[in-house]
Amino acid sequence: MATQAAFLAGFSQLAAQPGRDCAVAVAPARVSVASVGSAKVGVRVGVKAGTAEAAAVAQRGGVRCRASLIEPDGGRLVDLVTPEEGGRRAALRREAAELPHRLRLSRVDKEWVHVLSEGWASPLQGFMREDEFLQTLHFNAIRGQDGRMVNMSVPIVLSVGDAQRRAIQADGATRVALVDERDRPIAVLSDIEIYKHNKEERIARTWGTTAPGLPYVEEAITNAGDWLIGGDLEVIEPIKYNDGLDQYRLSPAQLREEFARRNADAVFAFQLRNPVHNGHALLMTDTRKRLLEMGYKNPVLLLHPLGGFTKADDVPLSWRMKQHEKVLEEGVLNPESTVVAIFPSPMHYAGPTEVQWHAKARINAGANFYIVGRDPAGMSHPTEKRDLYDADHGKKVLSMAPGLERLNILPFKVAAYDTKQKKMDFFDPSRKDDFLFISGTKMRTLAKNRENPQMVLCAGWLESTKCRIL
Repeated sequence: MATQAAFLAGFSQLAAQPGRDCAVAVAPARVSVASVGSAKVGVRVGVKAGTAEAAAVAQRGGVRCRASLIEPDGGRLVDLVTPEEGGRRAALRREAAELPHRLRLSRVDKEWVHVLSEGWASPLQGFMREDEFLQTLHFNAIRGQDGRMVNMSVPIVLSVGDAQRRAIQADGATRVALVDERDRPIAVLSDIEIYKHNKEERIARTWGTTAPGLPYVEEAITNAGDWLIGGDLEVIEPIKYNDGLDQYRLSPAQLREEFARRNADAVFAFQLRNPVHNGHALLMTDTRKRLLEMGYKNPVLLLHPLGGFTKADDVPLSWRMKQHEKVLEEGVLNPESTVVAIFPSPMHYAGPTEVQWHAKARINAGANFYIVGRDPAGMSHPTEKRDLYDADHGKKVLSMAPGLERLNILPFKVAAYDTKQKKMDFFDPSRKDDFLFISGTKMRTLAKNRENPQMVLCAGWLESTKCRIL
């Protein structure tokens, strides 16, 4: 944990430094899913059978990608936080306080301001205007300024009510202030465009259903305004939550700086919204081993729990972060090759649509490998006793998604507790009765019962991450 703590402490000064755009090195070639040993990894498309290159692929189990960090979408990492230099931040704060039209942000709205401000959604410069919104809904991608399609699968939009819409349009306003729950200015939205919020179309295209009970819909859409307002975003200062976890909320620029400091020649990202169990640890350790076998010298794991809105029965972020700290402190994962940070995005539970967003955002953070498991970003159907999405569609969609061709997809190898060897191991279907499984749902259920000794031992809330079953 010392390594993690050292670099987290070092970012207090970096976060205060201005940096409007971050240009980085060129990305690896287009990738698809292929086999490496008992795992699957991304390899370059177009390796002709029977050639020396194909023989090398067979021998090594893959093609090593370019050692430099992957290029962010659009070629430059967006930074929408106004710098302090020249009094610009103070001037923007004064202007925001004086603007006649003020839009109050919800919790989820503020999380999206955070996401946009740090460049997770690069090349987006603010909340979506109508053309970006429609491209996202219908194509899961938007066209960048250079004409290339950039993956964007979930709408990042801001709603406004009819009364405010009429007042803004009546004044011919082009700039509005965005304020928090205490009416404190957070940002200014400029060159605005207001358009109809077709909620049914948005829900149907994002989730594939309009069934009642979708958590994000109930939180952020059902009672939202009937209009959407898009525009360029100018954020007054970095978004903070003052919950004791801000040191883990590293921006894409900060993460890239840390990967460079560690001389990482590959970054593999693993998102989760559950505690880490030993099956996850086995998977992540094995992934690093496979990347070393491919010829990488120093692959680094980005362990990246989602920190925005989650549904009520998910394990709270503060508990998860305590457990992740224990995982590093006790050496379940190597702190020298692991970076733990919080991904600030809200959770949609939109399955194959949302997992594209999760992967795209990690490209902007510098990851060129992305681990994807069973039913990523999925949930149970809200009204029927079945999963909402096919468990295999997420990883299949990622391998085909427009704008994600540069990302190496690593499908999740199934791990379970081997009762014969009395340890976690990769599942062997030839002796399936020897294995015990625990799902994310079961882990979340255990987490609600702090007195359960299995929870204490397996999730490491208290003294230990040593697990009898997991």
